[in-house]
Amino acid sequence: MEHIFIEGKNLNGPTFLLLHGTGGTEKDLLPLAEMVDPDANVLSVRGNVSENGMPRFFKRLAEGVFDEEDLIERTKELYQFLDEAAEEYGFDRNYVIAFGYSNGANIAGSLLFHYQDALAAAVLHHPMVPRRGIELPDLATVKVLITAGRNDPLCTEQESNDLEKILKDNGANVQLHWEDGGHQLTKTEVEAAKQWYENELK
Repeated sequence: MEHIFIEGKNLNGPTFLLLHGTGGTEKDLLPLAEMVDPDANVLSVRGNVSENGMPRFFKRLAEGVFDEEDLIERTKELYQFLDEAAEEYGFDRNYVIAFGYSNGANIAGSLLFHYQDALAAAVLHHPMVPRRGIELPDLATVKVLITAGRNDPLCTEQESNDLEKILKDNGANVQLHWEDGGHQLTKTEVEAAKQWYENELK
């Protein structure tokens, strides 16, 4: 997978997995990582799927309708890539914190839905529920921050509340941060992520 790796102060410290939104690249969320913790290792990945020339992490059948088969396959691909990258760069595989926006948040959520040891923690900006009606792994060791917009036309309030409940029901420690805006990623959300990271993970 196309990616950027930036070694931080300590390879045994946290590694931020950055996952962009539809049409983004591996450079999009680098300023976010810098704001949250400039000392962290950074692994920023570009989605392997192209939708009309726009990079994504998995296919969709329509707006808000995921291609579940492709989602499962791409989630597995990303999970395996994390194992390989940890070996190649020497970072702590058990200390990976995902920061995903929109489509990137959905693939990060999918990692949590499918693999018990995929992530130590995740910040999901404007995510949807990746899959419904499936059994999730035990997420008792995982911390999650969801940031959502009350006027988000793509990820409704109900969607955010559903995701929070599903994750909590499977043991995750979840916080939900609300904004009044729509689907855009705001500076106040990044500040909320920084605050959460410093309180919960540092």
